[in-house]
Amino acid sequence: MKLIKLNAIDSTNDFLKDMSRNEVVENFTTVVAESQTKGKGQMGSTWNSEQGKNIIMSTLVKEVLQDASDIFHLNVAVSLAVIEVLEALNIPKLSIKWPNDIMSDTKKLAGILIENSFKSDNRIESIVGIGLNVNQKDFMLLPKATSLAIVMNKEYDLEDLLNKIVFQIRKKCALIVSNQSEILWKEYHQKLFKIGIPVAFEDVNQNQFMGIIQKVTDEGKLQIIIEDDSIKTFGIKEIAMLY
Repeated sequence: MKLIKLNAIDSTNDFLKDMSRNEVVENFTTVVAESQTKGKGQMGSTWNSEQGKNIIMSTLVKEVLQDASDIFHLNVAVSLAVIEVLEALNIPKLSIKWPNDIMSDTKKLAGILIENSFKSDNRIESIVGIGLNVNQKDFMLLPKATSLAIVMNKEYDLEDLLNKIVFQIRKKCALIVSNQSEILWKEYHQKLFKIGIPVAFEDVNQNQFMGIIQKVTDEGKLQIIIEDDSIKTFGIKEIAMLY
């Protein structure tokens, strides 16, 4: 793995994207920063991190996805890669909140943002951005966030965790390449936050309703049985879970 370490950067995803536009970048090259000023989350939300306390990383993934219909396979693979690293640390009550937030109980430990680029020769290159709260303890402005240090009352070596995450991403991507994505999907649904139990939701029109998560579709949409027993699917940012 080629590792590029930066101090402060606007966005590790943007840095790696620019780099891959201008030169041939080795697969699984990873950029890590002490802090970033314009960290991004899903659909334009922001990711804030205390300098030097957490993992802020982006990894280039290519030669894995073969078709646009397979895009969400990578979200599944990366989510499970992070989960497996944390399971080895005995972090309790881990789950994946759709589409790919990593939770400990009801608090968010990590966010994942994957940006895909479709090349003229039909290749798909992906920038996998991960923000993992590790040694930060102050989340006064983020009441639904937590960190490994808070959960386990100890600090962790950031570079060791980073290396383990990239290693697991490579392992999970190998399953996609070998057409074994069904293994990943089965585990993803087993880890899915609040699956199969009644939970409150709110749609874009601020209508609140109860529903039961059934699954995530191949396209990455959330399938829910709602109160009238009908089944509806929702894309990212079309629905929010109230918990």
